[in-house]
Amino acid sequence: MQPDFSKIPSMDSLLQQLHAHSNKIDQIFIKKLLETILDEIKTNPENHKILKKNREEISEFIIKETEKKIDHFLSPTFSRVINGTGVILHTGLGRAPLGSNIIQVVGDAAGYTTLEIKRTTGKRGERLDHVNKLLNLLTGADESVVVNNNAAAVLLVLNSLAKRKEVIVSRGELVEIGGSFRMPEVMISSGAKMIEVGSTNKTHFHDYEQAITDKTAAILLVHPSNYKIIGFTEKPEVKDILTLAHKHKIPVIFDLGSGAFIDMSQYGFEYEPVARDVIAMDFDVVTFSGDKLLGGPQAGIVLGRAEFIGKLLKNPLYRAFRPDKVTLLLLEDILLSYLNDSAVDDIPALALLSTPPETLRDRADKICRALAESGIKTRVISTTALAGGGSAPEEGLPSYGIEIDSAQSPDDTAKNLRTAEVPVMGRIISDRFVLDLKAVSTEEDDELTAIIKSVLGQ
Repeated sequence: MQPDFSKIPSMDSLLQQLHAHSNKIDQIFIKKLLETILDEIKTNPENHKILKKNREEISEFIIKETEKKIDHFLSPTFSRVINGTGVILHTGLGRAPLGSNIIQVVGDAAGYTTLEIKRTTGKRGERLDHVNKLLNLLTGADESVVVNNNAAAVLLVLNSLAKRKEVIVSRGELVEIGGSFRMPEVMISSGAKMIEVGSTNKTHFHDYEQAITDKTAAILLVHPSNYKIIGFTEKPEVKDILTLAHKHKIPVIFDLGSGAFIDMSQYGFEYEPVARDVIAMDFDVVTFSGDKLLGGPQAGIVLGRAEFIGKLLKNPLYRAFRPDKVTLLLLEDILLSYLNDSAVDDIPALALLSTPPETLRDRADKICRALAESGIKTRVISTTALAGGGSAPEEGLPSYGIEIDSAQSPDDTAKNLRTAEVPVMGRIISDRFVLDLKAVSTEEDDELTAIIKSVLGQ
């Protein structure tokens, strides 16, 4: 039996009934939403059952569905999150969290700024001047460039230095850098020709040596900041590759990835190369992210010799990749914290990474006692957190969390907390819902407790 589409009210009739929403959203958009709903009713057989109702009921259904869509579009999708996953540089949650002073910092960039104006002369300046001197001073680099992420940084470097030429790279370093962006694809997009040497687990010095030709423009090394190859492995000393390359007047590009500015081994990590140490090793160009171990906003940072950085700045791609005023202002604020030797206290990501497990245990115990007063059963458990964001691969960080014993299923508990007014994200361990405190700031403890009470309290 064919559905009776004649029972669907006219567009004019529906628009009149939705007139009350015209002060919230333009009539043009209301009409588009209505058309979408009507199309779904006509084309989806599952919706044909609606047409069995009378005209008034059909009209009421369409109005309610349209109102839902209007409310959905008018609701902001960005929300602050309390991160109980135990992953500090969580890519899905925006990687490195920024400090409470961000409101003031971003507020300073809300109006007009001295982005490209020199205050002393009133003449046109360069936007990178706000961060270049700091980057160069902190790392010892000759010059630096900032773009919008590390993938853009690598692509810009390769396109500027090796377009239509050969770049030597070990097969063991052809990584996927997130979001399905793989190093070979970045290299192809840059216009460089990739010359693979060695094998996945072993690359020898002579592999690099034999691959050099008069068409070689660079050697690319990739630090394993988001992966680890263990077991039967081998690779040459970096100093030997640098000596070989410089003997042939070939630059060595190092994709550092996580971009630490301080030695994280003092906080229980395996050693991650520090940007200043890498520059001191005589690399020609170094790239890394701004929102990983540096603890800043999303950015791609390039350090290197002036002759190579100059080529990047002359490349038309730089204008396409360059950062905006907010990114530069936030990055300047982060770099000043390093210069003032207050980074671990001022930069949330570093503060979280350096928090001792004992402190987390005491905080978890306090939260559990407060929840018990509301009849919510919990217990403190030891957990293993992660740096995340492609930093310190597979390296577990000792932590403590709160295991919630609820009549709800772990999935339901996760959903209910995730959909709270301030979303709370956790993880399921051994069929129990757990909130790991490694990525939760001390200032959030009371709020977290209140949210759990409102969602799970009797």
